[in-house]
Order: sequence, then C-alpha cells, then structure tokens
Amino acid sequence: MSLIDVYNLNGEKVSQLELTDSIFNIPVKPSVLHEVVTMQLACRRAGSASVKHRSDVRGSTRKLFRQKGTGRARRGDIKSPLLRGGGSIFGPDPRSYSYKVPKKIKKLALKMALSSKTINNNLIVIDKFELEEAKTKNFIAVINTLKIKKALIITEKLNESLELSSRNVPDIKVMRFEGLNVYDILKYDKLILLETSIKGIEGRLTA
Repeated sequence: MSLIDVYNLNGEKVSQLELTDSIFNIPVKPSVLHEVVTMQLACRRAGSASVKHRSDVRGSTRKLFRQKGTGRARRGDIKSPLLRGGGSIFGPDPRSYSYKVPKKIKKLALKMALSSKTINNNLIVIDKFELEEAKTKNFIAVINTLKIKKALIITEKLNESLELSSRNVPDIKVMRFEGLNVYDILKYDKLILLETSIKGIEGRLTA
C-alpha cells in the first residue's frame, strides 16, 4: 500500500489515503497502452464516408453511341465512371472500424494508466468537490487555487453543480468512475480523484 495526500478545495492537506499497489503502482508498458488507445479511437470513428457507385447514379442505361465507326472511344451508358457525373470507382462505403481487445488487456491498461499518473505525481485526491451553485466562475476559482490547467476529474456519482459549472471550461472534463478509460486518463495532464470515487475504481478493477 502506498500513501497519498488528500487535499481540500483550498489546496490544503487534510489527510492521507492508502492506494492499492496492484492498481496504482504497477510497471507501465507503453505497448499495452497503445493497443487499448488505438482500439478506443478506432471505435470512435464514424465510418460514414460514402460515395455513389455506377449502379447508384441516376441516369439512363442506353449506350451513348454505337460501338464502332465513329472514331471515338468506346462508351457504355452515361453513368460510366469515366464521364462527368458518373459513378465513383473504389470509393468508400459505410463501414465499422470498431474491434475489441481482451477484457484482461483493457483492465491491465487501465491499471497502467492510473499507475503512470501516480508515478509521475500527476494524481491528485480531493476529499470532496461541492459547489454552492452551478457557476463557471466559482469552478474556475477552485481550479486556479489548485493550480490546475488540464485535468480529468473523476466523481463517484452525479454531481450536477460540478458538471454544469465545468462544461464550458476548456481542457477540463468531469466523468463518473464508471466511464473511466485509458484514452482520457492519458489525454489530460492531471487526474483528480474524489476520495469517494477511489473505492468504486478499486472495486471495478479487482472484480
């Protein structure tokens, strides 16, 4: 077990917390992280690129002119890909880019991402994040006090005032622990965990 300091919204140390070494302090393998992040980004691709092929273009199927005797190149119908307004050759069709990696690899990569933040001192634990009202100004004041610029904030449950007051702040994202993923952890410089969310994360990764 490794100890980490717990802070309040004023940046003051209030207590210490024990973190499970099998989750927050394991060797990091970039190849595993790369595999899972690549999978996540592939699954996010829309795959909606599409063109009209020869059979999709509207037009007559009549042969434009006779095959021989005109001195011109041979022509079929007006939908030929060689003519203006004709169909496209080898263009993209809607498809899915998503694929899966084994659950054990996904879980291992998530542990490695958390460990990388701990090892590099980019993990911050806060006892609670309660705002009196959903105002961006109040949220920015707290962020400035904690000296944070680009961070992912993980909560245990719905925190409406926090989520509403932070949604217009660039480089800040609030997420519940159920949605925690490798890509978002690595994307942001700092990882801020509410003290109550740690049990949920540990329960998810030890199950």
